Amino acid sequence: MPLSEHEQRLLDQIEQALYAEDPKWANTVRISDPRSHYKRRLVKASIGFALGIVVMMVGVVIAQIPLGVGGFVVMLAACLWGLSSWKRMNGFGDSGASGSGVPTPGKGQRRGSRGSFMERMEERWRRRHDER
Repeated sequence: MPLSEHEQRLLDQIEQALYAEDPKWANTVRISDPRSHYKRRLVKASIGFALGIVVMMVGVVIAQIPLGVGGFVVMLAACLWGLSSWKRMNGFGDSGASGSGVPTPGKGQRRGSRGSFMERMEERWRRRHDER
């Protein structure tokens, strides 16, 4: 739904005010692709995972169980954070808002594993051919 002329003018005024207030931030927001944000999060999660491995190994070597457990928790948190970023970067997040047309089972509905799997595969196939 397109904006009216009045709404477009208001949006332009807000944008100009943002550029005047903080041009560096406004330029960064305007240029950046959301996927680059998720890529940065993936790199940070990878570093956190490696740091967790190091902390866990140090805890094992010096026989400090709480340190080893802490390293494992850091690894687990970094892994979950990285996977969520990867999913969002590739468009797998927000399954309810995707509008794919595949009905999601509600409360009280039983999900047939074979039927729902086939429906998802057919929907993916359709999307691939529609993108071409």
